[in-house]
Amino acid sequence: MISIIMGSSSDLKVMQGAIDVIKEFGVEHEVDIVSAHRTPIKMVEFAQNARKRGVQVIIAGAGGAAHLPGMVASCTSLPVIGVPVKSSNSIDGWDSVLSILQMPNGVPVATVALNASQNAGLLALQIIGSADVEMAKALDNYKEKLKEKVAKMSQEVRA
Repeated sequence: MISIIMGSSSDLKVMQGAIDVIKEFGVEHEVDIVSAHRTPIKMVEFAQNARKRGVQVIIAGAGGAAHLPGMVASCTSLPVIGVPVKSSNSIDGWDSVLSILQMPNGVPVATVALNASQNAGLLALQIIGSADVEMAKALDNYKEKLKEKVAKMSQEVRA
């Protein structure tokens, strides 16, 4: 199972890309609002109990100071993927990117590009696929379709 969390419902528009791609692959998932600043006890309990609930990978989206991915990673040994969100109080998204990217040694957080939750979803699926042959095959098929899509675009542009 993949858990998708975000600091606020205003992040849902960005995080929908991860939700959609995970649904496309038919993987069980959960979605919740978990704020590192406004609900820190919920955040700690979420992270500490995630593995017990069957979570394999956590995707955490956050804007502004963007502490959620790192703080969750500090409370679990599960892989955490951070999605920096360009929010209304953001410094063009750079504050979120740097907050998630600049983690200290010992507390890794995989970081995708600003607002790139679809890539976070795909990375979570690839993590699962590293030990699940059927998921790996489904991801190989997905990548093959991407190649076909680009080949079609190439033909259209040259026509």
